[in-house]
Parts: sequence; structure tokens; C-alpha cells
Amino acid sequence: MENPPVQDILAQQLLTVAKAVEDKIDDEISALDRLDVDDIEALRERRLQQMKKMAEKRNRWISLGHGEYSELHVEKEFFSVVKASERVVCHFYRDNWPCKVMDKHLAILAKRHIETRFVKLNAEKSPFLAEKLKIVVLPTLALVKNAKVEDYVVGFDELGGKDDFSTDELEERIAKSKIIIFEGESSLNPSKSNSTSRSVRQSSRADSSDSD
Repeated sequence: MENPPVQDILAQQLLTVAKAVEDKIDDEISALDRLDVDDIEALRERRLQQMKKMAEKRNRWISLGHGEYSELHVEKEFFSVVKASERVVCHFYRDNWPCKVMDKHLAILAKRHIETRFVKLNAEKSPFLAEKLKIVVLPTLALVKNAKVEDYVVGFDELGGKDDFSTDELEERIAKSKIIIFEGESSLNPSKSNSTSRSVRQSSRADSSDSD
């Protein structure tokens, strides 16, 4: 007996999948039909509470300076910021072109990701932190979560090695360390795993960054 054509097998598989999806939709419709007034009111109240909590969280973030890219003027401000905000991106900079490029992108991301505090700190005026965090190449982004530096973005090496990288590329890199909430598909790409603090500290490229 001859085997059925491949087309027939695929067609049967598609019908099976379609039937399963249809059954699931029917079950969800039936569940909704079974809801009484009290159930609907409970769902509505739950949703309102969720919206209220999110609004409160958003207002708290704004009160802490989230939504703007701001400069810290003394080292002790860094410790206050990382204690107050769960997620912080701190740009250690000096007055040069690569750091100005980074500034441009971070100002955009600060408005895009209100859940994270974005700040900058002059590395030359912050010798204690620069030594403690081993800041050598500038620009360096310290990615902080729960008052702990989880990762670093050093220079432009992880962003293509040039200063023409996009804001989206920087956004994706920061998201890999879970310092911002990002739904981009490429951020889930397992082939681009997070770099450890040691490896990024060791990476530098003369054409894309500047050392102290």
C-alpha cells in the first residue's frame, strides 16, 4: 500500500491544529457566557486596582526623577539614586565626543523607559567611584539593579565598534541585563547572551572610546 502524499499529511495536521484552536476559543467564549454580573464586576474592580497601582508606581518614579536624563554632581548622589530606584543606568563620562554620542541616546531612552532612572556622572570628578567600579574606558555605563552593579557597557565595542549605532541597539543591549523592560524580539535571541562584568571591562577599542 502506498504512503499518503505529503500534501495530505500536512493538510490533516493543519486541520488538527485548527480544530484545537477552535475548541480553545469555544471554551473561552463559554467561560465568558457563564460569568454573572458579580463576576464581571469583580473583574472590573481587579482591573481598576491594577491600573491604580500602576499609576501610583508611575507617579513615584517621576518623583524620583525617572523619565529624564539628569546629571549627578557629587559622588554621594550616586548612592542615594541607586538606593531609591530599583533600576539605574549611570553613564560615567568625560567631556569628549564618544560620551556626547552616548548622552544623545540615553536622553531618548530615559523618556522611553520610565521604569529606570538614567543619570550621568563625570568620572574625572568621581575618583572614589571610578576606582571602586574599575571605570577605565569612557564612556562606561554602569547597569545597576537593587543597589548592585549587575553589568557594564564599555565604550562602543558591543554596539558595533563605531559611533553610528542606533538608540534601539543600545536599548537592546541594556535590556539584556534586565535593567529596562523591553519587549523586542531580538532581545530574546540566545545567541547574544549577556556579557559578564569582567569581559566588558576588558574590552576597549581606540576608535570608539576614550580611556582616562
